[in-house]
Amino acid sequence: MGKGKVCLAYSGGLDTSCILKYLLEEGYEVIAFMADVGQEEDFEAAKDKALKIGATKCYIEDLRREFIEELCYPAIACNAIYENVYLLGTSLARPVIARAQVAVAQKEGCFAVSHGCTGKGNDQVRFELAFYALQPSIKVIAPWRDPVFYNKFKGRQDLLDYASAKGIPVTSTKSKPWSMDENLAHCSYEAGILEDPNITPPEDMWKLTTDPTKAPDTPEDFTVSFEKGLPVKLEYEGGKKTATDSVDLFLTANAIARKHGVGRIDIVENRFIGLKSRGCYETPGFTMLRAAHVDLEGLVMDREVRALRDQFLTFNYAKLLYNGLYFSPEREFLEESITASQKKVNGSVRCRAFKGMFTVVGRWSDTEKLYDASESSMDEIGDFEPSDTTGFISVNAIRLKKYGKAKEEAGESLVTKH
Repeated sequence: MGKGKVCLAYSGGLDTSCILKYLLEEGYEVIAFMADVGQEEDFEAAKDKALKIGATKCYIEDLRREFIEELCYPAIACNAIYENVYLLGTSLARPVIARAQVAVAQKEGCFAVSHGCTGKGNDQVRFELAFYALQPSIKVIAPWRDPVFYNKFKGRQDLLDYASAKGIPVTSTKSKPWSMDENLAHCSYEAGILEDPNITPPEDMWKLTTDPTKAPDTPEDFTVSFEKGLPVKLEYEGGKKTATDSVDLFLTANAIARKHGVGRIDIVENRFIGLKSRGCYETPGFTMLRAAHVDLEGLVMDREVRALRDQFLTFNYAKLLYNGLYFSPEREFLEESITASQKKVNGSVRCRAFKGMFTVVGRWSDTEKLYDASESSMDEIGDFEPSDTTGFISVNAIRLKKYGKAKEEAGESLVTKH
């Protein structure tokens, strides 16, 4: 008698292929699940492989549009960034993958879901917190945290030996000395030789972007338009071409950024579980769209609304995404706040990509008029009365005068260096 149905997140690679076979040998019926979030993958070949190994079915779900519209765009709207550098490409994809996997599990009557995440990484946390929120009664089988499994497979060679013994086809017996995760927003690289934080990533590691030193010698200009903080139009090739569909717009931004080497970073970050991790990331189009959005806010967003958003929303939304708490009451609250903050973020930004750099060359808004050239001009007075500033400075100086006087009375002159 079988142990029941399990829905396995399957990639077609060595690890999940061996896990698929292992689950079958343990007495489970396995439904394989593959998520298309924009990675370059031969999905049909992977599906055939899963079925040949013994999966009852293999689902391939196209999640690209919901990934862009439901995860990436809100992240752009609040300028989400983790530890000031990481644009959360892997984290953003996990909620839509988990949701689709649970939907397949429910459709097929699976009592459990399974994945191939390691026991030290962030993804196990992200997936499983999502699973439990989406279906509180779900069971999770995590082989890489099961002593029986990880003592049986201590390393890649054990997996290769098992694959050979069980007739599991593998495309290569020699791994690249790092691991990768790719989607429409980015590609990440970690582990292997990258675990030494002082090792320079080899040039042949980078998959998505041109080496900035070898990028075209001519810059490429384009214009991104936003409505309520979301990208709605990208005009390129001198205005001859326009992308408005969300997936098309994102792919177009990717193509421009990849060509010009924009979006590479190399960092050491703090994982949720408490370990530090060195990661290299390529986030081409997303880098440019976020930077254009940040620039437009300077033109059209109220100062205090922006300050509150920067201090609270941006930090907490990024942390929430990174830690895998997308399906939570706090995420719902933060996203409603993001929407409220973006009501006036309407306008266009003229952009340039060139040899690994993204720059803004101009911006305008036809509807939001917080910026007044006459008021800001150094060449005319306009409606602003310079004499009013005298009182402004005097009021703000009251506290500082008291601070300075107290220092003098204590013999701690601010003029003299200590």
